[in-house]
Formats: sequence, structure tokens, C-alpha cells
Amino acid sequence: MAALSKTQIAELSAQLKKARDTLLEEIRSELENAGESHRIDLLNSEPGDYGDEALADALADFSAVRIDRQVRELRDIDQAFRRIADGTYGICVDCGQEIGYPRLKAYPTAKRCIVCQEKHEKLFAGESHPRI
Repeated sequence: MAALSKTQIAELSAQLKKARDTLLEEIRSELENAGESHRIDLLNSEPGDYGDEALADALADFSAVRIDRQVRELRDIDQAFRRIADGTYGICVDCGQEIGYPRLKAYPTAKRCIVCQEKHEKLFAGESHPRI
């Protein structure tokens, strides 16, 4: 398998930058809203009950989970940029083999080849992700 060309790296970098910009905007928007408007609307409605408060809390929790996912994606993108800068982008972190361009085009933050990713998922399937 041939190494990534400069054109392919430039294309993938542009894809990563676009995804990063989109994520940053989503995170900003989510943090600005942070579920508080829904909570206030629900708590101010008549008649208020514990169900309304529970729904408001669930909306706030959902917002926090979305932000957590977005922050993890942002970290993956930043790590991909670091790998591009140090020349290791497109090389599997586990086995050292090249990650194919089609895989990177579909998933530009990939840090493992398909074989190693499948092994990793089987090994760590039950683990939870750290929370912010």
C-alpha cells in the first residue's frame, strides 16, 4: 500500500478543519443554550409538577452528553492534526501499518487500521468514556 500523497493529506486536512469548525460552532451553541431555556420554560408552565422538573433535568443531561461527545470528537481531530504535523498520520498506532486512504476519507480521525480497530473494539467494548 502506498503512503498518502501530499494532495491526499491536504484534502484530509481540509476535511478535518471543516469538521473542527463545525464542532466548535456546535459546542458554542450548546453551551450558550445549555438546556436552561427548556428548563425555565418547563418550570414556569402551569401546573408545574415533578414530571416537568424531571424532564427539564433530562434535557440538561442530554445536553451535557452531547457536549461530551463533541469534545471527544474535537480531541480526536486535534490528535489527527498532531499526527499530520509529525508525519505519523495514516499509520496505525498499534501495528505500524498504513491506514488506507479510503478509510481515512470516510473517517479522517482514524488512528488504527481496520484489523487493529476491530481488535480494539472487542477488547474495550464495555469501557465507558471519561466525562468532562
